[in-house]
Amino acid sequence: MQNRRAVRRGAVARARGAAGDLALTVVVVAFVLPIAWGIITALKPEADVFDNSVQSLLHATDFSNFVSAWNFGPFGQFLLNGVIVGVLGTALTVATSLMAGYGFARLRFRGREPLFAVYVATLVVPQEVLVVPMYLFMRDLGWINSYQALIVPWAFSAFGVFLMRQFFRTIPVELEDAAKVDGASHGYIFGRIMVPMVKPAMGILGLFTFIGYWNSFLWPVIVINSKSMATVPLGLEYFLTQQGYIWNLLMAGGTISILPGTLLALLLQRWLSQGISLAGLGGR
Repeated sequence: MQNRRAVRRGAVARARGAAGDLALTVVVVAFVLPIAWGIITALKPEADVFDNSVQSLLHATDFSNFVSAWNFGPFGQFLLNGVIVGVLGTALTVATSLMAGYGFARLRFRGREPLFAVYVATLVVPQEVLVVPMYLFMRDLGWINSYQALIVPWAFSAFGVFLMRQFFRTIPVELEDAAKVDGASHGYIFGRIMVPMVKPAMGILGLFTFIGYWNSFLWPVIVINSKSMATVPLGLEYFLTQQGYIWNLLMAGGTISILPGTLLALLLQRWLSQGISLAGLGGR
């Protein structure tokens, strides 16, 4: 009887494992298939873009499309603008989130919890609601068509503050108490003790923030009115001609545009793994 139960348990465990593997495979294919289709289209001649025959797929080797996409518009300028906005925006967001997250996690002041709740509640406000007043504010400051307009309005992230606060709360209070006994100030504790211990959270926030800036389209299309200031999502629109999109060049440009985010994810892989493993430990 016990042997039969053990066999049944083993069969059930194997069935669950197979079902999990199948579900994971479906998810991976669903994510990879559009990327693969885009890369294949980027390697096709314009006449074969909509030809999905096996012969067309085997002959998708036109790497000159990437050169043509680069030269079609100032694509190098689009990438440079995107990198400047992404890097500066990410640095500012991480810095402000670190300071605010530390304040909400460790400093005690009247109204701390209600203020934090109100701040986090802004996450439910859609960007579309904010673009009109934000545009008017940027216009009054004279920042239209500038890097400041692309970076500053979204550099104070409620998500970033929430994430940093939760990670700061995982750090034992005894470390701060010991530092205070030695005469350390809040600035020293923050910069020399706390910040190095939340590098995984900084990696997660940095990656998400950079990708958010890099892929942003709605806000740049509102505040940018010159080709020289366009970021990559705006630059891809220049592949739209009177005859329609030049699909092979558009996909070539899109393939180039995913490289910075991919490289950043690979560089931050170790921090991301640590951050995911620690994400559920917050809340002292």
